[in-house]
Amino acid sequence: MPSRLYVGNLAYSVSNDDLHGLFSQAGQVQSATVITDKVSGQSKGFGFVEMASSDEASKAIAQFNDSELNGRNIKVNEAKPRESSFGGGNRSGGGADRGRNRW
Repeated sequence: MPSRLYVGNLAYSVSNDDLHGLFSQAGQVQSATVITDKVSGQSKGFGFVEMASSDEASKAIAQFNDSELNGRNIKVNEAKPRESSFGGGNRSGGGADRGRNRW
């Protein structure tokens, strides 16, 4: 089962290929993605790496957490599931008759 890792404190110069190359030292990398700003394309300073197994993910955490990459000590840990940005609540504003015809 693949395991997804969060990689933080990345230098802005780190590319997807840099992440893939580094983490492939710990095992088979399924994907490696640096998160970028949609408008500017600039790195946001973090990314995600998906390893082929949980054992390889654990090895990568032990090997690379607090290690140096492009002049910065990176942080590596298991990625947490993404939460909804809307919080899952009803966003209608509480208007009881919204959507009904008022004629």
